[in-house]
Amino acid sequence: MTPDGVVRLFADEARVRVFAAVALGATSAAEIAGRTGTAARDVVGALRRLEGRAIVVQDAGGLSVSYDRFRGAARAAAGSGPPRDHGTGDERAETVLRTFVREGRLVRLPARWERKKLVLRHVAERSFLSGREYTEREVGDRLRGWCEGGAADRVTLRRCLVGLHHLDRQDGVYRRSPEDTALLG
Repeated sequence: MTPDGVVRLFADEARVRVFAAVALGATSAAEIAGRTGTAARDVVGALRRLEGRAIVVQDAGGLSVSYDRFRGAARAAAGSGPPRDHGTGDERAETVLRTFVREGRLVRLPARWERKKLVLRHVAERSFLSGREYTEREVGDRLRGWCEGGAADRVTLRRCLVGLHHLDRQDGVYRRSPEDTALLG
């Protein structure tokens, strides 16, 4: 379950009431309706959503909260899982990359110049082989994955990579710049 999914799941008051009643020991829809004063059809609808996300489960003893599943969803929502290692070997760089790059996606471009250079160098190193030529379409295709669900678009990202000399462009052909000519962070 995504963090947005957790928020949407509990954005409905009836689902919150139903979840709370189950967490406090209610084991059936009728018991939940009686404890919360929620209409039976609203209880059934809320239970369907909660059970569909495996937050509430039904077993021989009745309804119960799947605390393991709920804790996992809460950890994902809070981003408290194990920190992602981007392989730089530099703790400062890792901290910046964990902030702006999640699950292979660029969340947003940093505003601070030094951080922006570091993040863009990371994108260039992970997306383009040194010495290989790429068409503009290939560059766009490789950058599209970084931009899905984020605040940056691939055209902006491509322009930033060229502007910082992580990519060289000549006659519509792109090459990853040698490290000694790129503006490094």
